Amino acid sequence: MRDVCADFDTELAEFNGETDHVHLLVNFPPKVALSKLVNSLKGVSSRRMRQEFPELVRHYWRANKLWSASYFAGSVGGAPLTVLRQYIEQQNRPG
Repeated sequence: MRDVCADFDTELAEFNGETDHVHLLVNFPPKVALSKLVNSLKGVSSRRMRQEFPELVRHYWRANKLWSASYFAGSVGGAPLTVLRQYIEQQNRPG
């Protein structure tokens, strides 16, 4: 995730999640198209997870994808980063 963000000149400030979704706190400039960033994050992470965990290929063979097409993004401009990081850190790690 951090490498993809770096490719987009963005900063991955925090990453965590649960078994069925992830939380990312990303600092990015207005020139970055959020949909393209998310698409790249999903595509790269899906490929890498399939390489590292071959059993996922058997589990998702019909859909041929690990992530759904949807995502949620919220703006947190002005919110203290410590509060946002604390929220993300309190989420369960993906299993």
